Amino acid sequence: MKLANRITALTPSGSDGWEVFYKARALKNSGQPVIELTIGEHDIRTHMDILAAMGKSARAGHTGYAAVPGTENLRATVARRIEAQSGIPTTAANILITPGGQAALFAAHMAVVDFGDTALYCDPFYATYPGTLRGVGAIDKSVLCKPERDFKPTHQDLNAAATGARSLLVNSPNNPTGVVYDQATWEGIAKVCQHHDLWLISDEVYETQVWQGTHISPRSLDGMAERTLVIGSMSKSHAMTGSRVGWVCGPEPVIEHLINLATHTTYGVPGYIQDGADFALNQGVEAEMAVAAPFQRRRQIAMDLIAGQNLIRAVPCSGAMYMMLDIRATGLTGEAFAHSLLDAKLIAVMPGESFGQAAAGHIRVAMTVEDSQFKQALEVLLAFSASLN
Repeated sequence: MKLANRITALTPSGSDGWEVFYKARALKNSGQPVIELTIGEHDIRTHMDILAAMGKSARAGHTGYAAVPGTENLRATVARRIEAQSGIPTTAANILITPGGQAALFAAHMAVVDFGDTALYCDPFYATYPGTLRGVGAIDKSVLCKPERDFKPTHQDLNAAATGARSLLVNSPNNPTGVVYDQATWEGIAKVCQHHDLWLISDEVYETQVWQGTHISPRSLDGMAERTLVIGSMSKSHAMTGSRVGWVCGPEPVIEHLINLATHTTYGVPGYIQDGADFALNQGVEAEMAVAAPFQRRRQIAMDLIAGQNLIRAVPCSGAMYMMLDIRATGLTGEAFAHSLLDAKLIAVMPGESFGQAAAGHIRVAMTVEDSQFKQALEVLLAFSASLN
């Protein structure tokens, strides 16, 4: 029997770019002491107070169907948070709670892209972006963000790609590069969106992890609130990756249609988990800083080590839980380097090629193991790099 093209075409190459990760997991499952610097999974778990809030809610009976748009409390809390960040009036009517940020990305594109429309995204990209666009029936089109520009999209490159497009997906702080877009970058993005009448989908799941500069939400820019859908999540900010709580923030008419979509797809998020998320958000900035602090420390550990040699270059890591390292001076591709490092030293990193063409010759290092182990792994990685020359 023939399967639908929308499923078989999600990864037309047959590869999802995660071969090194799968290989590392297989080695680890066989008993090998692999150090995994691959996926964005915290080395701490959800705080016990958040779990207690979930349990209290569940024991109180909030285990049945929850309101499809999300609970009023959580929607209002998210709205207040986004209004405080952007300065744009925001209410619960602008918010849909989703089963994680990935579901929010899919829903946002379902709202603004028709079958056969062109949807833009930046390369390097988070691994699911192209498949998400193909899954909604769009023609996915990448915009190369060059390493010599620290992987930031330029007005010129976006403008050249935008003719006939319907949407643009951006991500800052950025996975996989760790780059935070500055004001000039955002203004260039806004001009392109307004000139070409594009919807902007802004993936801001790393907004609590900014080490240098300031997180800017494009919703705050003049004329952008009515054409921007913001994607948020509890996963990175509160170490709640497994709880699957995310949201879309956008104009009320869009959210109304997305609620209708959710009625026919996810049918909401469990109420007791939403109550835990509401509790977590109301713990304030201090709780978020506590979750983010290990990555800021490890960033500094890595920067200090990299400064002691001149072979490997770090892309400016201004945010998120990753570093992108330029390993082109070793003469290897990112894929060859990652496989060789895993085989020789049992250290797993992600090849830049897993995230698009622009990151070829780079590797992504997730700062997601304990400080001393992270330092040791980076020391071994740098020594391994030097041994290749």
